Amino acid sequence: MPAYENSTWHGWLAPAGTPPAIVTRLNAELVKAAQAPDIADKLAADGGEGVSTTPAEFARIVATETARWGKVIKEAGITFEQ
Repeated sequence: MPAYENSTWHGWLAPAGTPPAIVTRLNAELVKAAQAPDIADKLAADGGEGVSTTPAEFARIVATETARWGKVIKEAGITFEQ
């Protein structure tokens, strides 16, 4: 399919209003965990790769992906059914 692009990503979120110092600390610990050899090996075994970003960069990724897929959902008329 021409111009088709997709990827999978995962991330951790903290509640709105979490103090910046706590967000910074959580990010540092999650970066360490993602880089741990046993985690990296498990990701690689599934064809994945651990990539770490800053909280600001992750917020940008979430905003970009939300806008991108929101447009696809709206244009395709996709609805949620319970």
